[in-house]
Amino acid sequence: MLLSTHPSSPASAKVRELLARHHHAPSALVQMLRELQAALGWLPPAALQELASGLGVTLAHVQGVTGFYRFFHTRPVGDYRILFSDNITDHMLGSRELMADLCQRLGVAPGQTRADGRVSVATASCTGHCDQGPALLINHHQVLTQLDSARVAEMARLVEAQVPVTDWPSAWFDTQDQVRRADVLLGPALAPGLALAAAVARGPEGMLQEITQANLRGRGGAGFATGLKWALCRKAPGTEHIVVCNADEGEPGTFKDRVLLRSHADAVFEGMAIAAWVMGARRGFVYLRGEYRYLLEGLQAVLARRRAQGLLGNNIVGHPGFDFDIEIHLGAGAYVCGEESALIESLEGKRGTPRIRPPFPVEHGYMGHPTAVNNVETFCAAQQIAQHGGAWWAGIGTTASTGTKIHSVSGDCERPGLYEYPFGTRIGRILEDCGARNTQAVQVGGPSGLCVSASEFGRRMGFEDVPTAGAFMVFDRSRDMFSVARNFAQFFAHESCGFCTPCRVGTALVVKRMDKLAAGRGSRHDLDVLNELDKLLHTTTHCGLGASACNPLRDTVAKFRPTFEQHLQSLHFEPAFDLDAELSIARAVTGRDDAAAHMEKPA
Repeated sequence: MLLSTHPSSPASAKVRELLARHHHAPSALVQMLRELQAALGWLPPAALQELASGLGVTLAHVQGVTGFYRFFHTRPVGDYRILFSDNITDHMLGSRELMADLCQRLGVAPGQTRADGRVSVATASCTGHCDQGPALLINHHQVLTQLDSARVAEMARLVEAQVPVTDWPSAWFDTQDQVRRADVLLGPALAPGLALAAAVARGPEGMLQEITQANLRGRGGAGFATGLKWALCRKAPGTEHIVVCNADEGEPGTFKDRVLLRSHADAVFEGMAIAAWVMGARRGFVYLRGEYRYLLEGLQAVLARRRAQGLLGNNIVGHPGFDFDIEIHLGAGAYVCGEESALIESLEGKRGTPRIRPPFPVEHGYMGHPTAVNNVETFCAAQQIAQHGGAWWAGIGTTASTGTKIHSVSGDCERPGLYEYPFGTRIGRILEDCGARNTQAVQVGGPSGLCVSASEFGRRMGFEDVPTAGAFMVFDRSRDMFSVARNFAQFFAHESCGFCTPCRVGTALVVKRMDKLAAGRGSRHDLDVLNELDKLLHTTTHCGLGASACNPLRDTVAKFRPTFEQHLQSLHFEPAFDLDAELSIARAVTGRDDAAAHMEKPA
């Protein structure tokens, strides 16, 4: 039986404060868990029990939500919770060696909490700082970039001296935008309110026509027509309409939303307000990924300023009845919440499990209301269209892919960072501009995207040729593409929400086969099994995560097959383990070591 926290304990006081501030709303559960953990360091069972009682839900529900998100801990995890970014580009910069060094200095095993409870060291899939790695996250809040041996040694000393993270050298936390090429989105910002006033002057229907004429397509990867999405949401019956900004930028290799939120937040919020004007929405949410927690105070300050300027709140830009405001919801380390229906589930305080569709969010979204979910970059584009018009935007890029696109360039190049080009730009042009040399492959759009080999560098970025959500990871000829594909396979297995069996089991089986190949025990049979798993995952999983999990594997096998064949021991079946070695215990027990007690070895 779980005991309640004592009414006078700090944990109980914090639970009561959270319940009161969030009006005992179950939809705020994820936010309350985040704040409770930030105060206590972890989530004690008694506190979860009290939280469940206060919300009027079962303890099983609260535990189910807590267990879903990787940033929540139901046991103590150390006063210093250090998570190294586990992205392939961080590996290429030495993150694994630095993590081993830090663990050795602190006397802690990876994934474990030290006996004195002071520190734990583990990995996170990607912190969103691939342009300035190796990077790590501390206490799910502060981000350290550009790690090296000297910084790791000093970190170990500060941890042992129990110096609060807030007192560590401030320069360590200076993240940089690294904008290498700017166009309309990353260029000089529009004055706050200018585009919004233009939208109001056109009226909701006129503004929607401009978005439609612009042929703006979503920048999150799927490329759905923004004008159509807004029109469907606008027409959907409901007492309330909702605008959601998907800032859960979890695809390894992309970091463009991080920069837009940090340095162009006005454009993001203004784009959301323009969407609200078109759809008649009064409420909006920004779903901010947990790894970007450090951006929260800055974003809240911009929201406060815009309210003071009459750009949020009631009677926006002096127009009676145009009422709209924005809340920021923090994620808790679940990549699958980048899928719009999973994001909505999380906004409602639940596990981030993707919904079965239809109905689509534009008809039945947040709390059953018609909801339009768009990417950070999409809202920035909407602001530009409101200011300059749909025809202007449609005149940039190509017919099928209008406007510009921001690319997050990382990996083997001299100048990693953000590059904004009109759609239709050659991949080779981007490689030339970022200082890439001797490149053998580019992973476009992150692990779920497309792997492009050198013979394809004349292809062009755009929905009609090489679509992308923003990631542009460069690999020169010194890199083992098998290792790249293996890292991506581990990523998908780690991030599967586990809801459907094909994804939960399939991604684990892919990793198992890749591990077998890496151990030098592979055969042609294993490649055939990987091909079968690809087909299975692509056709049977519940959501896009599982369906795209084998994309990098399929591409690298097709385009870099020799690197896989180097890991094959034979063309025939090979067991996943050493059968003769497994019999060693039996031999020891029976005292036999004659030839008949060993597995027959092939001649």
